[in-house]
Order: sequence, then C-alpha cells, then structure tokens
Amino acid sequence: MAGRNDEPTQAVTQAMIDAYDEYTHLTLDRRGFMSKLTALAGSATAAAAIAPLLGASKAKAAMIAETDPAIDAVWATYDAAGTEMKAYLAKPSKGEGPFPAVIVIHENRGLNAHIQDVARHFATEGFLALAPDFLSSAGGTPPDEDKAREMIGALDAAKTAREAAATVEWLKTAEGSNGRVGAVGFCWGGGLVNTLATVQPDLAAGVAYYGRQAPAEDVPKIKAALMLHYAGLDERINAGIPAFEAALKAAGTDYEVFVYDGVNHAFNNDTSAARYDKAAADLAWGRTTAFLKDKLGGE
Repeated sequence: MAGRNDEPTQAVTQAMIDAYDEYTHLTLDRRGFMSKLTALAGSATAAAAIAPLLGASKAKAAMIAETDPAIDAVWATYDAAGTEMKAYLAKPSKGEGPFPAVIVIHENRGLNAHIQDVARHFATEGFLALAPDFLSSAGGTPPDEDKAREMIGALDAAKTAREAAATVEWLKTAEGSNGRVGAVGFCWGGGLVNTLATVQPDLAAGVAYYGRQAPAEDVPKIKAALMLHYAGLDERINAGIPAFEAALKAAGTDYEVFVYDGVNHAFNNDTSAARYDKAAADLAWGRTTAFLKDKLGGE
C-alpha cells in the first residue's frame, strides 16, 4: 500500500526490531522489552527515542482522510454468529455499483485508525470494504495497544472463526455488494484469513499478509483463491511456509506466494517508521488489488 516515506532518525538495528517482534507477538513484556532495547541502544535515553519508531504512530494513521469526497464511510453493526459485531464500512462515493466486497482484518492491535485507513484505501480502489472489530465480543478495541494485544490473545479461536465466517455471509448481501466476498488480513488478521478460508466455502478470495498458516490437514477444505505475502526477515512466520505450500499444492488450491526480501514483519504498516518498507508495500498492494479485482469481479 502506498504510504509515507518517513525515515527513522535513530539507529534502529535488526536486533531491536526482533526484540519488538518478541514483545508484540511472543512472551516478552513491556518492561522486558525496554530492558532489552536499553541494552541494545546503549542507554535508556536512546531506547526511549527508538521505541516510538518501532511501534505504530497514531498521528500517521490517516493516509486517506475520512472526509475524502471519493469515499463514503460509516460505522455499522451486524450479527455475526451471535455476536453484535461493530465494523467500519467504506465504499466509493461515485458509481452505481454493486461493488466487489472485501473484509479487512486487523492486526493484533485491534480495529485501530490504521486499519480504518486501509479500508478507505480499498474504497478508493472501487471496493466495498468492511473492517470488523473482532474484539466486539470483549467490549471493542481499547485505546491501549498492549491491552488490545492481551484481549486478542484471550479470544476463543473457534468463536472468532465463526464470527469471520458469518461476516462473509453478511457482506454477501449487504447494500452495495456484488455478492462476491474476499478477505485481506495483516499479521493476526492474515492468520485469520487463512483460517477463514478453511471454514467458509463462500469466501471467493483471501490475501494474507505475514499471517500464521492454516494446519496442513485443513487445507483441502479451502475453496478460495489465495495470495500470500511474507517478509523475508520474518523467520517466525516464514517457518510455516514450506508445509503450508506443500499442502496447497497437494490440494490443487489456486494460490500465489510472494516473499519480499530484506523487509520485516508488518512491512505494509506505514505508521511504523522502522518496519515499513514503501517499495515492498506498494508492490504487494498493487498485486493485492489486481488479484481481488480479478477474483471478485472489480474493474
């Protein structure tokens, strides 16, 4: 996705990025992360300056303004397998439609301003874009990202998959939808896209950005076409690629895999100065929109 080209002003190393990944995805807590970052940076002062570069900046989360005349965006609620799901819905302001529909699934930070911006960006490309808050059943995404990650980790995976499957059903018949639904997810959301493809045969297409792979035994259930984007430096997620790809080949699944050399997990998130990679993000975004238009019937 096209975005900002801010360059970090501090010396951010790969070891620092790896420590942040350990903090946001594995077992390292905030105190442990800052302690490790201090050791890597050489001082607490340097660590304090570098930490914001590794995280996401809320101030940079609106690439497509909410008031952009090219789109109409509203908040919506719908029933998803018994959960009252809150979602951000964006569509082109012009054109008769109906439009190809895409579910935009958030990272483990929840439905934040950045993901709302991604939904608006899809709307400028001619899609009806729905970004659900998968923390709806827990009260919704909180402002505190650490709390959001904790809440995401506490979700029941089977229940979340049912909510995602029900979201496809809802979006198929939503006003402005052409009835063909795809899903795009990032990080935690990329993993959910892969899971969704195994439980919802009506999903027409799925795009997973650096997402956890589905178990090999579930791959034969996939009916959707898949596009899988991975970061070359993301050893944690990439360890699952060989088994997943072997299963996709064996099942005859329509899929594409792209690995972007020299970039980190979350390379598409343009609110993170240290990890965002504009060249990779732009290339992946172009591939994603072309793929979804092909599979969902867009122009």
